[in-house]
Amino acid sequence: MAQKKSAERVDGRGPRNDLMRDLGAVARRYMASYALFNQALADHLGLHPTDLQCLNLLGLEPGPVTTGRIAELTGLTTGSATRLVDRLEKSGYVTRRRDTEDRRKVLVAVVPERMAELGAVWGRLNGAWWEMFEAYGDDEIELITTHMRRTITLSTTQSERLRSGLL
Repeated sequence: MAQKKSAERVDGRGPRNDLMRDLGAVARRYMASYALFNQALADHLGLHPTDLQCLNLLGLEPGPVTTGRIAELTGLTTGSATRLVDRLEKSGYVTRRRDTEDRRKVLVAVVPERMAELGAVWGRLNGAWWEMFEAYGDDEIELITTHMRRTITLSTTQSERLRSGLL
């Protein structure tokens, strides 16, 4: 799917440069739009935006996880992840329990009923998202998915750079 770059003029102007400038502007609006959507959804649910995204990530995990794993998933410190779990537990979205194999570990598990409530809200919103993608062919969906996977990898790397002070 990779295509050859178009020729660029020496002065930095031309079709490719215009496309990249447009891409940069649209990407900024896209990221801001998603952050604001996440905030609106979190507000609707009475959650902090980070807590909402943590629930999103926990829903993708195969089972209960440690607070350390939550810190890895979210990029938070273990102390911040513990406070996040405290908030989620207080709001009834997760429970804590001792690991049966290693009693020193505490596992955090989502509460299925609360996740179903969250899923119901997503269900009311998802129709519009899926309709939007109906306009795309399979090759375009594959390209979008590839882009999203690459974005996840790059965002993780860039977040690690920022947190480590290697900017």
